[in-house]
Amino acid sequence: MLKFDPFGIYVPHADVYIDPWKPVKKAIITHAHSDHAKFGSDHYLAHHLSVPILKLRLGDVSVQGVEYGEEFDINGMKFSLHPAGHIPGSAQIRMEYKGEIAVASGDYKLQIDGISTPFEPVKCHHFVTESTFGLPIYHFPKPEKVHGDINAWWKKNKDEGKVSLLIGYTLGKAQRILHHLDPAIGNIFVHGAVANINDLMLKEGIILPLYKRTYQVSSKSEYLGSVVVAPPSALGSPWLRRFDPYSVGICSGWMQLRGTRRRKGADRGFVLSDHADWDDLNIAIKETGAENIYVTHGYKPLFAKWLREEYQLNAVEVDTLYEGEGLNEGLTEGEKEAENEEIR
Repeated sequence: MLKFDPFGIYVPHADVYIDPWKPVKKAIITHAHSDHAKFGSDHYLAHHLSVPILKLRLGDVSVQGVEYGEEFDINGMKFSLHPAGHIPGSAQIRMEYKGEIAVASGDYKLQIDGISTPFEPVKCHHFVTESTFGLPIYHFPKPEKVHGDINAWWKKNKDEGKVSLLIGYTLGKAQRILHHLDPAIGNIFVHGAVANINDLMLKEGIILPLYKRTYQVSSKSEYLGSVVVAPPSALGSPWLRRFDPYSVGICSGWMQLRGTRRRKGADRGFVLSDHADWDDLNIAIKETGAENIYVTHGYKPLFAKWLREEYQLNAVEVDTLYEGEGLNEGLTEGEKEAENEEIR
C-alpha cells in the first residue's frame, strides 16, 4: 500500500504523497511543521486547522481542508484523517483498499496538552511511526506538573525582580506554553513570530491568555516580573539585553538529558515535548494492532530492533527527511530570517 521513494511516502493506488519533501501533484499533509509540509506541490489536503497555517507558510497554495473522521475517496481508495495530538490540526492519515488498512501517523503524542485534539489510536495492518524519543531513557513527567513548575519558576523570578524568558518553537509548543500560563502572576509577552501563529489559532477557537507583542513595548519597565515566550533563535542574541535581568527556561523533551540545558545556556529546563516518549510510543503502536511497522525518524535502528524482538513485529526503518523535535522544529527558511530580523 505504501512506498518510500525520493519524493516521500507514496500511495501508488491513489497516486498521492503523504508529507512529501519534494514537489508533487497531490500531497496529503499530517501537520504544518516545515519538515512535513514543503512548498511547491500542485495541491494540498490537510485538517482544516492546518489550512491557514499552510497558507501563511507556503503562500497562496491550493489546499483543501477536511475534518477528523471525514471520509474521502481517491481512485477508489478510502482516506480519512484522525487526531495525532502533536499540535492543533495534526492528523494521522488512514488509508483503506480492499480491506487492507495503513496509517501514516506523522508526529504524535499521547499526552493531553489542552490545545490539540487528543491522539486517537486507529486499527490497521501497516503503521508508519516516528521514534524521536525511541529510547527507554525517555520517560516524560505528567504535563500538569511541568506547567505547574513553569508557573512556580515564573513567580520566583518575579519575586527576585527578573523577567522569565520561555523558549519554545513557534508552532505548537509556544501556544501550549501560553495556554497554561497563569496570568494572575504577571504580564505575558510574545515574540512577533509567535504572535503571527497565535493570530491564526485564536481565529480557530484555541484559547490563549491575554498577551502583548514584545515590539509593542515602549518602556523597559513594562517587562518587570513578566514572562516572555520566544523562539529558540533568541538564545544568545543581543535581543535578550532588553529584558535584563532575566532567567531563561527551555521547554523541550531533550531537557531530560543531563547536560543539554547547560549546553543551550538555559537557567532552567522543562521537559515538555509534543512527541511521544518511550512508553507512549510502545502504547500507541500496540493499540493499532498493526503487524507491519515503518519507523521514519528518530532512533530508527534501535527502536525497530526493539519492536521486532519484543513484540515480534515486522518493523523496518525507512529513510525520510523528517526531523523530529529540534528547538527550531517546523520553521521555514523565511520564518527563520524573520525571527532573526526582529532579534537584530
